[in-house]
Amino acid sequence: MTASDFRRIALSFPGTEESSHMGAADFRVGGRIFATLAMVKLGYGNLFLTPEIQAGFLADAPEIFLPIHGGWGRMGMTHIRLREAGEDILTGALQTAYKLRAEKNAKPSAKKSAKKKSATRA
Repeated sequence: MTASDFRRIALSFPGTEESSHMGAADFRVGGRIFATLAMVKLGYGNLFLTPEIQAGFLADAPEIFLPIHGGWGRMGMTHIRLREAGEDILTGALQTAYKLRAEKNAKPSAKKSAKKKSATRA
């Protein structure tokens, strides 16, 4: 697969928009990033996963997935080797990242809930 394939598949999900973060293409749902092409020059796409889902991807296909270096990787951020990934794997991985972000967007955040509680007390 290529960066163009990554872009095409990411943009096929409802409500997805392409933007830019630190000069690299990113893909957002509800204004929040779920995937990027920040490391495309090295042949990687990046996925925002949970550590648990990342572990499953790494166990199932270590030749395709690897954690992003450092703290980002420990939080679930994952490289996908574009050249090694087939369309089914890339689509499934992007869909997983998209769904995680969309589900997280739908949940009220702790910060918002705390602000609402303090505002109602006043």
